[in-house]
Amino acid sequence: MIKRKGEKEMQIPESLKRRVEQLNEYYTAHYEPLAPLAGQCFLNTMETTVKQLEDGTYFVITGDIPAMWLRDSAAQVRPYVKFAKEDELLQEILEGVIAKQAKLVCIDPYANAFNESANGAGHQDDTVLNDHVWERKYEVDSLCAPLYLGYYYWKTTGISRIFTQDYRDMIEAIVATFRTEQDHGKSPYSFKRYGCVKTDTLPNDGKGTSVKVTGMTWSGFRPSDDCCDYGYLIPANMMAVKALQFAEEICRECYQDGQLADRCSALAGEIEEGIQAYGVVDHPKYGRIYAYETDGFGNYNLMDDANSPSLLSMPYLGYCDKEDPLYQNTRRFILSKDNPYYFEGSQAKGVGSPHTPEGYVWHIGITMQALTSNDHEEVQECLDMLARTHAGTNYMHESFDPSAPEEYSRPWFAWANTLFAELLNQLMEEDFFAQG
Repeated sequence: MIKRKGEKEMQIPESLKRRVEQLNEYYTAHYEPLAPLAGQCFLNTMETTVKQLEDGTYFVITGDIPAMWLRDSAAQVRPYVKFAKEDELLQEILEGVIAKQAKLVCIDPYANAFNESANGAGHQDDTVLNDHVWERKYEVDSLCAPLYLGYYYWKTTGISRIFTQDYRDMIEAIVATFRTEQDHGKSPYSFKRYGCVKTDTLPNDGKGTSVKVTGMTWSGFRPSDDCCDYGYLIPANMMAVKALQFAEEICRECYQDGQLADRCSALAGEIEEGIQAYGVVDHPKYGRIYAYETDGFGNYNLMDDANSPSLLSMPYLGYCDKEDPLYQNTRRFILSKDNPYYFEGSQAKGVGSPHTPEGYVWHIGITMQALTSNDHEEVQECLDMLARTHAGTNYMHESFDPSAPEEYSRPWFAWANTLFAELLNQLMEEDFFAQG
């Protein structure tokens, strides 16, 4: 088991220990190939990436990179939320993560990853620098993730004490940033990195390619941390719609702030209108589908990337139902060779990413395919692929060669482990194998 070097072992909440026992027992009985992975992937984030800081907040690294990504940290702890209602230690940890995220967004809403302290570690790029910031690649989903986590925690536990002044200030910062980036030409943000691959920096003197005002909000980078070809990243805007709707409800019910709630609602509506007006294309083979990116001028990027938010993840993110016709059309495109980042091999097939080697499939992509499927056989096929592609490590990886799974990237990638564990937990609760 991988541990954070030089740090004391995290105390594991009792509710999570009990769930590990249940997962191990269930998969030993019903699908033995995944039994060795179930418990340890479920606890991977808690055991190896979480640390309490002196101010009582909790810092969550991604795994093999010693920085806290807003997106990744929210995704990493999400599977634990449903067990927190009766577990005070787990409440303390999750509320500490939520509090830390609020503080970090208020430091710099354009940053995607942060240091444990103001130690100046990380990338020294040509942008507005801050010693708290590990990396300042602006990604819309990084601002959505804390809203998703806080809302889900509140709705699951009924606990509203997380909605502090810091959290409200975070909502204000998010709304202001999304508003600014509806007209990126007037934005102060720019980003340049030197001596790197072109996907690690923004063209046009750090401003990105030109975009038309559409109602959507601009993003410099994808959740893969690669730059956008066109500035309106459709899955990130979909996530923004839901995040702002969550924020509206929080503001109205917990802060009794109708004015801020109305601002969240109006912005969500404008972004949604932009998605429907500019983000849908007529495909000659699949019919009407969502594009991955657009610039508003009629240019589209038809693809999907395994990193979430993705087009594949729309139902998982709550943007639409699994059976939504437009989603189903888009899904058929994503899971075909017409998607330039869908790859097949002798051991697996699925969505990859331009962020990793050509032809490599992502475990997150296969897991998300299962999480968004209503087809029992498709889910079973995904489980079979996951069971035979962990290269004997009993952990998920970032990406791997689908014909030679022993060739893989990032052996310690906590998000992949906990998303996989979320799938296993969901299937156990549904008693998936009894349905076969």
